[in-house]
Amino acid sequence: MAFFVGTPLYGPSLLYAGPASLIWGYVAVTFFTWFVGCAMAEICSSFPTTGSLYFWAAHLAGPQWGPFASWCCAWLEIIGLVSGIGIQAYSGAQALQMIILLSTGTNKGGGYFAPPSVFLLIYICLTIIWAVLNSFALQVVAFLNIISVWWQVIGGFIVIIGLPLIASPTQSASYVFTHFETSPESTGVHSKPYAVILSILLSQYCLYGYDTAAHLTEETKGADITGPLAILSSIGIISAFGWAYLLALTFSIQDPNYLYDPNNETAGALVPAQIIYDAFYRRYHSGTGAIIFLCIIWGTFFFCGLAVVTSAARVVYALSRDGGIPLSRIWIKIHPKHKVPINAVWLCAAITIIMGLPILKLNVVYTAIISVSTIGWVGGYAVPIFARLVMDEKKFKPVFLLPTLYPLKWETFNYAPVAVSVALTLIMLWWVLDARKWFKGPVKNIDV
Repeated sequence: MAFFVGTPLYGPSLLYAGPASLIWGYVAVTFFTWFVGCAMAEICSSFPTTGSLYFWAAHLAGPQWGPFASWCCAWLEIIGLVSGIGIQAYSGAQALQMIILLSTGTNKGGGYFAPPSVFLLIYICLTIIWAVLNSFALQVVAFLNIISVWWQVIGGFIVIIGLPLIASPTQSASYVFTHFETSPESTGVHSKPYAVILSILLSQYCLYGYDTAAHLTEETKGADITGPLAILSSIGIISAFGWAYLLALTFSIQDPNYLYDPNNETAGALVPAQIIYDAFYRRYHSGTGAIIFLCIIWGTFFFCGLAVVTSAARVVYALSRDGGIPLSRIWIKIHPKHKVPINAVWLCAAITIIMGLPILKLNVVYTAIISVSTIGWVGGYAVPIFARLVMDEKKFKPVFLLPTLYPLKWETFNYAPVAVSVALTLIMLWWVLDARKWFKGPVKNIDV
């Protein structure tokens, strides 16, 4: 979780339904997130293990449904976490694209705007760097996570407090909190309720990921206390700072219509970057401050991506340890010196890179990857919580599978429903035809 993870989605969310829907949608999602977080914290306190959700589902669903529940939960987690790496890699590449553009003269001044091929190269490089760092001992990642906390806290205060102070003039409170406006001519979305739902995707995306603490509990002292505490404190901190960041951006808007102009200084590619640039340029006639703020934001993407790789590798390792992934013997290999699941780390990195290849041809890759991650990650939350309450089957309604831009073309098609449907179909077929005969859920490696 990070304060600025919603940066790339801010522009589309604002365009769908205006500032009021974006700001109050965040509050609504935060309210319900606390219920999910409290439920997960309670379960984490009882089952502080690597694999977390997957292990919880197996034990809470009972001996009859445990294997099936853990099978579904594990694969949903893997889908969510691995695509989560792709989200951070894309966000980091986009932020770096803006930093390079503004540093070399802006879009108006002949600056360098990275084409899709270079963008993909940055995406791949970030993924490889995270995998390399996760190949060392966990103490290395832990040290970098401590830096990440201070980077976000100090950087967060600088951006959240500094931006509205620098911006002149600022938007009125009535605009920020009450202005509702759809843009069907730009998005092709004419339904107002649908536009509001799409604008809330930003909030949903910003407010999940708190389960990652639970994946490391098996490697943590006092896990029955520190795991739940990490889950709840993460929600609290991100809820407050994330909302403050959205408010800072919205109050600092100079010209709402100019933000999406492809001929503006940031080529209309990243709305928050244009908001920050406008604020600095109007006051100081220089974009240097905007570059510094964007570097702070880029750092949060880097640290967040590093943490997601750590978590994803642990889930892959946990399922492989129980024979639930093809070639499991390869993915459970532990580095003899650093004691990390090194092959699982590089498997996650390889899948992430493959997932990013459509960047070369499609314009909605980011939205699609977010959709896949949200479905998998939040779906993984639902399984153990539901098993905690009842043992009967439950229908999960799919979300964020619909198109986000109209008219539908290959360039705007949200391929998330196809990707998720194919993956889940194969996983369920595997269960029905073979896995149900031998997969029994988490394997006990210690006999009590």
